[in-house]
Amino acid sequence: QVHLVESGGGLVQAGGSLRLSCAASETMFSINAMGWFRQSPGKQRELVATITSRGNTNYAVSVKARFTISRDNAKNTVYLQMNSLKPEDTAVYYCRYSDSLGDYWGQGTQVTVSS
Repeated sequence: QVHLVESGGGLVQAGGSLRLSCAASETMFSINAMGWFRQSPGKQRELVATITSRGNTNYAVSVKARFTISRDNAKNTVYLQMNSLKPEDTAVYYCRYSDSLGDYWGQGTQVTVSS
């Protein structure tokens, strides 16, 4: 069983920044993909950003140029640097670890952006 623990959420004013972290218990972390997703009340969970084992990244159009996903394989940790935050970025943010057996999710961390 893979355990993921997110941290770094909070309340920030529009235009501000936050850095989310997701620490994984999985020792095979370095060879598998990681991703950040978010879910707002009444909406489906949506992809924010993903990063492959080689460091290739992919972003949702709505966050491109504002958010940066990165990973530190030595620490089994993936990060999401969020800049120029907007009220519409308010959501619970989840990290996801994917391997050949399936997808694993963290418990989520709340990000609230005030206008």
